[in-house]
Amino acid sequence: MRIPKPDIPTEMENSETVNTIINDDVARESEIAMAEAGRSSKDEEREEGKGTWRHAAFHIATTIATPAAYAPLPFAVASLGWPLGVTSLVGATLATWYSSLLIASLWRWDGNKHTTYRHLAKSIYGSWGYWSIAFFQQVASLGNNIAIQIAAGSSLKAVYKYYHPNGSLTLQHFIIFFGAFELFLSQLPDIHSLRWVNALCTLSTIGFAGTTIGVTIYNGKKADRELISYSLQGSSSSKVFRAFNVLGAIAFSFGDAMLPEIQSTVKKPTRKNMYKGVSAAYSIIVSTYWQLAFLGYWAFGSDVNPYIVASLTTPSWTTIMANLFAVIQITGCYQIYCRPTYTYFEGRTLTRKLKSINLHLHDYVYRLVYTSVYIGLITLVASAMPFFGDFVSICGAVGFTPLDFVFPALAYMKAGKMPRHKSLRLGLVLLNIAIAAWFSVVAVLGCIGAMRFIVEDVRTYKFFHDM
Repeated sequence: MRIPKPDIPTEMENSETVNTIINDDVARESEIAMAEAGRSSKDEEREEGKGTWRHAAFHIATTIATPAAYAPLPFAVASLGWPLGVTSLVGATLATWYSSLLIASLWRWDGNKHTTYRHLAKSIYGSWGYWSIAFFQQVASLGNNIAIQIAAGSSLKAVYKYYHPNGSLTLQHFIIFFGAFELFLSQLPDIHSLRWVNALCTLSTIGFAGTTIGVTIYNGKKADRELISYSLQGSSSSKVFRAFNVLGAIAFSFGDAMLPEIQSTVKKPTRKNMYKGVSAAYSIIVSTYWQLAFLGYWAFGSDVNPYIVASLTTPSWTTIMANLFAVIQITGCYQIYCRPTYTYFEGRTLTRKLKSINLHLHDYVYRLVYTSVYIGLITLVASAMPFFGDFVSICGAVGFTPLDFVFPALAYMKAGKMPRHKSLRLGLVLLNIAIAAWFSVVAVLGCIGAMRFIVEDVRTYKFFHDM
């Protein structure tokens, strides 16, 4: 049965030929996704996603509010100073919450179900939109997983050194251990199969934030407040490049390149449940991000470490708890950001074998091979260049900024979803253009700053340096 399409403004009406091409491509992608899940097209007509808004909140909170996202925020505020740091953090929070709601509103905007970010972009912008989003999403996924694998390895090493101060294991060992565990989890079939893992990760997010905030206040009160400096450090040029760098880090801290993929797991009413899930996730983010960012800068001033946990000293058992929470939370986030790449490989093999009945052993072996190669590559880069702050910035600037700030604002206008009231429509157009323009500038500046610090770190440290 053909699904009737809603009224779309004149400027969005395409020719019948273009619509046919787009709909055929989307149908083909749906067939691949259904084959992966073991369902027929008739089953798909009767069955939507199974997740509730709570599951959506778990997934969103897990992908955004990671320890790797929390950790750079005090350093970011310290690199910008109080006025600019507070403004940047609050502005990024409101902009990404708004952008997430825009993406959620585009669910079935043309009557078709777009289960990935790439295919949502293709339905609006055509092939160039598909490949642009595929590029940015891959950069975001790879950069995010490299950064959080470094963070996980650092946290595991901190726990190990607490119990074995003279132990011989290095950061690289723990990065490899974490990668092996993620390879095991990568054999789970899809995002929905991770829902209980991500529920535990969300609790760990709250545990990490609460523990880290509490220990930060404790350390701040114990410190000699007269020795704490809040002035910006370094020469004029270094201050500028550091500011550029942390703009990318702030974008990383709010990065979520997986909203359509998450929304495809949510049951009807899909938009309403996704709105609730996004808002619930952001209530956690607001209540923890701002506290940790501002209190971390207050406690340690300009000397705060790019990974806030490394600045915490006493009591030791609480820092160990924070590190363990960090590892648990990162486990689920890592998995979600693997999924676009996994979907690509699965789609290629399923396209060739859609009509085949024997999909069992071959698919399991194939999945083990490509997940091993993918995680092996990330583990190698994370071990060779464990520069956490640099990867956070480059990933935020090149990957997350286009996906989470620029594309949603432009796509919403292109899809013809603007309100009918003239003054409201004008205000929304100006707001969306302002967000897209400003964060395009942030992407360029953040990339410049990140590349400069990567070059400096490569000159300073040897490959496979035990940080």
